[in-house]
Amino acid sequence: MTTIYEAIKSDHDNHRALLETIGDTQGDSEKRRTAWEEFYYDVKSHAAAEEETFYSQLMSDPDGQDDARHSVSEHKELDDMMEELNQMDMSSPGWLTKFKQMRHDYEHHIDEEEEDIFAKAKEVFSEKEAREFAPQFEKRKKAEMKLVDQKAEESLEE
Repeated sequence: MTTIYEAIKSDHDNHRALLETIGDTQGDSEKRRTAWEEFYYDVKSHAAAEEETFYSQLMSDPDGQDDARHSVSEHKELDDMMEELNQMDMSSPGWLTKFKQMRHDYEHHIDEEEEDIFAKAKEVFSEKEAREFAPQFEKRKKAEMKLVDQKAEESLEE
């Protein structure tokens, strides 16, 4: 049975590959647009599911609160950058500049999760809990995937 750490890391590996594909493309090409759309929807649903099934549990333990809050705060910053990118012309130099910044920040975030947050979580969660969180994460991610557009519209209205 998969642990929450393996489920999250698997998504991260997919996200790294998509970022590589996007970075290797030019202009408003079909390949860039397709990779961006997959990245956008997967990261949005991943982050929401991660907050609801992993970080909420980590936050409930005093030893995990600071790390969890920090990561959730980074999710918001990355989400804002992704929304900005969605509103920009992919063939503009500004899009590429913003994408490179978002990519750097996101790769830093996921490296930090895998190296620091997982280590902290392993002190807080039992192996049994880590295995129980994985299917909850996957289920929540699927549900969140259907809500990405709705949540983006609501955030734009604020």
